[in-house]
Amino acid sequence: MGHKLMFFLKALQMEDPIQLKEEGNKYFQANDYEKAVQSYTQAIKLNKDKALQAVLYRNRAACFLKKEEYAKAASDASRAIDINASDIKALYRRSQALEKLGKLDQAFKDAQKCATIEPRNKNFQETLRRLGANIQEKLHIQFSTDLRVQKMFEILLDENSEKEKREKAANNLIVLGREEAGAERIFQNNGVSLLLQLIETKNAELILAAVRTLSGMCTGHKARATAILHYLGIDNICMWMSVDNEEISLAVCNLLQTITDCLLGQGKEEHHGKEEAVVLDTKKDLRMITTCLLDMLVSKKVSGQGRDRALNLLNKNIPRKDPKDHDNSRTIFVIDNGLKKILKVVGQIPEMPDCLPLTENTQLTASVLLNKLYDDLRCDPERDNYRVICEEYIKSKIDPQDMDKTLHAIQMVSGVLQGPFDLGNKLLGMKGVMEMMVALCGSEREIDQLVAVEALIHASTKLSRATFIISNGVTLLKEIYKKTMNEKIKIRALVTSDKTILYSVASALVNCTNSYDTKELVPELVQLAKFSKQHVPEEHPKDKKDFVVKRVKRLLQAGVVSALACMVKADSAILTDQSKELIARVFLALCEDPKDRGTIVAQGGGKALIPLAVEGTEVGKIKASHALAKIAAISNPDMAFPGERVYEVVRPLVSLLNTERDGLQNYEALLGLTNFSGRSDKLRMKIVKERALPDIENYMFENHDQLRQAATECMCNLVVNKEVQERFVADGNDRLKLVVLLCGEDDEKVQVAAAGALAMLTAAQKKLCSKMTEVTTQWLEILQRLCLHDNMEVQHRGLVIAFNLISADKELAKKLVETELLEILTYIGKQEDHPKKQHIINVARDCLTRCMDYGLIKPLSRA
Repeated sequence: MGHKLMFFLKALQMEDPIQLKEEGNKYFQANDYEKAVQSYTQAIKLNKDKALQAVLYRNRAACFLKKEEYAKAASDASRAIDINASDIKALYRRSQALEKLGKLDQAFKDAQKCATIEPRNKNFQETLRRLGANIQEKLHIQFSTDLRVQKMFEILLDENSEKEKREKAANNLIVLGREEAGAERIFQNNGVSLLLQLIETKNAELILAAVRTLSGMCTGHKARATAILHYLGIDNICMWMSVDNEEISLAVCNLLQTITDCLLGQGKEEHHGKEEAVVLDTKKDLRMITTCLLDMLVSKKVSGQGRDRALNLLNKNIPRKDPKDHDNSRTIFVIDNGLKKILKVVGQIPEMPDCLPLTENTQLTASVLLNKLYDDLRCDPERDNYRVICEEYIKSKIDPQDMDKTLHAIQMVSGVLQGPFDLGNKLLGMKGVMEMMVALCGSEREIDQLVAVEALIHASTKLSRATFIISNGVTLLKEIYKKTMNEKIKIRALVTSDKTILYSVASALVNCTNSYDTKELVPELVQLAKFSKQHVPEEHPKDKKDFVVKRVKRLLQAGVVSALACMVKADSAILTDQSKELIARVFLALCEDPKDRGTIVAQGGGKALIPLAVEGTEVGKIKASHALAKIAAISNPDMAFPGERVYEVVRPLVSLLNTERDGLQNYEALLGLTNFSGRSDKLRMKIVKERALPDIENYMFENHDQLRQAATECMCNLVVNKEVQERFVADGNDRLKLVVLLCGEDDEKVQVAAAGALAMLTAAQKKLCSKMTEVTTQWLEILQRLCLHDNMEVQHRGLVIAFNLISADKELAKKLVETELLEILTYIGKQEDHPKKQHIINVARDCLTRCMDYGLIKPLSRA
């Protein structure tokens, strides 16, 4: 390579284009198509005559046809046609090339033009007949949905299929299932049976594809939904929903919800003629579904997530949505057949070995269901029946001789107190409940004390109505406080009757860190107020920044982060949304100095901030998200948010990409996302799934230099992801144009990021190389400026882009060689080796070598 470049030509040898054409013709007749192409190419460069140019292009097209380079043949023939629209040889050659490329409709049009110009030419007539037949056959195959369905299933069920093909087939199947015509073809062609085979493969991706396809097929079609329900079997559906895989469990839950919507006559309404007559009565199917969901609640084989899904489906579909609807038969059915099962769930004690699999939300969701069912009752006899079932079931669990069994009874009372509170208060007054709570409070076992204090906490949430607690609770709490050695129980017992303790501590810390909101005083208004003898609040000397910084440092040294982390873990009955907001304010103040953020992470601050960013007041969530952004911007994500926790931080950061947030919040969120997107493709995928791309793109348009820079750097990291690349490839958007134009910005940092993004995009997607030349007329000027940039980092990225364009396509390389870019590459490539610039010189040389390989340029020694 070095030897070639040493003698790289400075100017091409001037020759007569007509002689070169004749030379090319001789080579063509001798079947030396490569040399013929070289002669025609040289002639095209030198020629100025339009008529001759058309002949040269069509002749070169003939060479490319012989070489089976059909895209190039079509391109050259098109150039000849642009000069002379009636060039019959060029039209026919383009028709031949397009036919080989599979573009039969376009090939047919060219052949038709040829036949119009020379109607007696039998060759043209025969070509038209052949193309017409091929088009009909292709259309038949292309639009045959049955064949598409068959092909997709073949790929999916073949274990040896390539992963990419399987993914594409799975996605196509899901899309087809959402279209009415596609769904019906799948259904009519044994598709449900084949989808069941996919589910039985136990491959998570295939199961998801099958279940999502079934959901699409059921949507808005009662007859098909009913048939699919019966074919699959409700027991199987519930079994799939029970698995300990969140995505699969959720997808199956959505399928069952879609079927239920159809049976209830809800969701997308469509009319399907005679098919609707198949379904006569759906009540039996709905009861069958409800019974299976209730059975799931008490099965040990069901995962915690599966139990949650069952409870959510019951919550959504059983109670009436409109109180004016007098039919509450579904609620009555559940109370009669499943109330005890729901009570069993709320009566579970996670610390005991026989506990059903639960998530942290299961029992609260069950309490919500108890409340919704109770509220859906229409009269006192119905409510009395509900109460009697609860009382009898709880009584059956109270056994002074079996404390473990009794624990479940008291836990049930706690669960009802979190649901229909009035009923829970009545249950507290039941004979035997009071005695057992006293016994639990006096027990030596921590689990007994914990269950008792939980019941007392839930009973105290509405003190004005908690008659039992007003008269008996304080004594019981004092008893527990004295008895227990468990600090958690002590704290819970202490604050149950006074929730202001935690709030007071948080308020004191807000004052210490000066982290409350203050309005900026306008100097002119202050002067006006003084003139009118109005009181003007003055800043306390110890609220000045220097004093606040010292206090923050002292708090950090004293271990305040660990204390805040403990406060965040407090029960929701104690930790109010207002307290969460105060804690978030303190965290944000502590994170102000980048040097302190490592200490905050080490003491558990990163973990503690995540729940504060997703729950609480709007102000509190914003403050916590901003604190997370400050940590994420400069910390190693693997250290700050280890394991799966890092994915939980993405949503709070994305929430700050909002025009309602201030510029600093936008900027630091972008820095955090940039840091995350540079770590792994899974994180990049999470950012994309949280729909952050449109917001990041908007900030790339921002007038503020730092925001534009941060957004561009973030995009530079994200374009490594295949899905992001495909969004750039897609038609109808200006994403690529924006990146190209940002490469021409005066801000070097923006240029570095934009050029990096463009280099990666053009390296990963050849389509973007040609698209880059179409999005703006300034592309070549911008590329040349990058390649000549004083900043070596920008220059290197510009040369990499040039190399990607040259490597992508010979025609594109030819276009670049015909511009001043060739001189730039030659100038850089001929420089002497230099350690600091060697990577730049090498890329320029690679560009030139690739051009020589194409035969676009040659060493001077060969001239």
